[in-house]
Amino acid sequence: MTYAIAEAAHRSGLSIDTLRYYERIQLIDPPARDSGGRRAYTDEDLAWLEFLTRLRTTGMPIRMMREYARLRHQGNASATRRKQILIEQRAEVLERIAELNSCLDVLNYKIANYEQCERDLDAKAPVMEEASA
Repeated sequence: MTYAIAEAAHRSGLSIDTLRYYERIQLIDPPARDSGGRRAYTDEDLAWLEFLTRLRTTGMPIRMMREYARLRHQGNASATRRKQILIEQRAEVLERIAELNSCLDVLNYKIANYEQCERDLDAKAPVMEEASA
């Protein structure tokens, strides 16, 4: 199955401009062209785009993504280096997760503190009695 650039953009969640940019900086191989000369992306292309999107979401710099993409063409001969890139990125992701968990702990503490303040205020508020008619 092949997809025009607009459909590939839609399916990948990337913009058409981003697809062209990724092609220009050699993150993706130039896709095949249909009889009209238009880009024709395959399911394999979309799977690679999904992987690139995940790498980008982890915060991997474009230069490292480009290195990974370049190495990918070497097949198993580059497996060790590609694995090392992913191991290093995983360490950075785990560090970010720990940092975010620490931030979450602070937010939870502050929210619990404000909830206690609200309960204390409610406990001290005078009860209003309805005036009898």
